[in-house]
Amino acid sequence: MKAKMEEAGITNMSKYMRKMLLDGYCVRVDTSDIKEMVYLIRMCSNNLNQYAKKANGLGVIHEADIKDLQHRFEDIWEGMRTILKKFAAIR
Repeated sequence: MKAKMEEAGITNMSKYMRKMLLDGYCVRVDTSDIKEMVYLIRMCSNNLNQYAKKANGLGVIHEADIKDLQHRFEDIWEGMRTILKKFAAIR
């Protein structure tokens, strides 16, 4: 049982027993992909804010900047779809 607890990343026997009693299983999920996606979304959001400030201040924004940001968001969403499909496959 201790080996299963370690595998699940749970260090407290009470918590492990409660989880097993209520759900019948414990799943340890690697969220590093999600953390990377959140970071990329924050970076794109920061860029969008900079473009908005520039547009409000100068009244001009470059179309190439907007296109670049759109492509980056599309790449991020494609990665997010892949991650969500993996989560949906967990049973």
